[in-house]
Amino acid sequence: MSEPLPRRALLGAALGLAAVGSAHAQAWPDRAIRLVVPVSPGGSVDPLARLIARHLAESLGQPVVVENHAGAGGNIAFEMVARARPDGHTLLVGWDSLAINPALYPRVGYDPIRDFVPIIQTVRTAQLLVVRPSLPATTVDEFLALARRGPLTLGSPGNGSIGHLAAELLKRRAGAEWTHVPYRGGGPALADLIAGHLDAVFLTLPAATEHVRAGRLRALAVSTTARAPALPAVPTLAESGLPGFEVTSWQGLLAPAGTDPAIIARLNAETARILALPEVAAQLAAQGFEPAGGPPAALATRLAEDVPRWPEVVKLAGARLD
Repeated sequence: MSEPLPRRALLGAALGLAAVGSAHAQAWPDRAIRLVVPVSPGGSVDPLARLIARHLAESLGQPVVVENHAGAGGNIAFEMVARARPDGHTLLVGWDSLAINPALYPRVGYDPIRDFVPIIQTVRTAQLLVVRPSLPATTVDEFLALARRGPLTLGSPGNGSIGHLAAELLKRRAGAEWTHVPYRGGGPALADLIAGHLDAVFLTLPAATEHVRAGRLRALAVSTTARAPALPAVPTLAESGLPGFEVTSWQGLLAPAGTDPAIIARLNAETARILALPEVAAQLAAQGFEPAGGPPAALATRLAEDVPRWPEVVKLAGARLD
């Protein structure tokens, strides 16, 4: 049997490992960084990722290359990053689906809490209930009264999307009914709503803000606990007779589990600085996003709250996907 190492030797080994980790963090990044985006170019996730990537490249002194890996509701990108080397050179743009998908798909190749380390929550925003202007409903109460009297159609960006699940929560709370019409993204759903082929759509606020401002759509309520600065006249669902109703959409940066904490800390500080730049803040506000920021623990808390929340909602919605 080998003898246990003396205490001094153990201390020396620990200090040596710490020095190696510190040297690695100081040398990082030594090549281009991949920023993996789980959606196709366009929409609201991709432009924000490219904006942050451009500023990160300037501050880190290495290219930050945005890679779009769409498919399976984001699972392709999530699994790719979960399996990547935790060396700080592969990062993920995460969003609501990271927390929702384990409840939505029978199998996913990652654990949203165990396989990632949060860096920062970049933005948050509301889900928005919008209707075609010709629908005789100007408030949530009037919309729900219509839903209880006759069939309505309500579109979403897709089965199991946060818009679909927010609508399902509303249906259950209000005792209303409508036909859910899933689309492949918010854009096609909005186009059909503007054309009058749908009665309503539930989707992320930035996707519809300009249409509401232009009068092409009527906004009835937001899903957050406070009104959205981008559309301050639009009440919350909690104000509209559904106390406690809250669904918040988010985006954030994550890295593979095991990434050096010093790298995480630097990425957090750099991204927080970028979010505070007047140019960036103005672009986010114009789209309807609210900068989030905060320490990595804030995004960890968001995931810890969201992951156990969705299985029951997915079950009620019948939105299980293959």
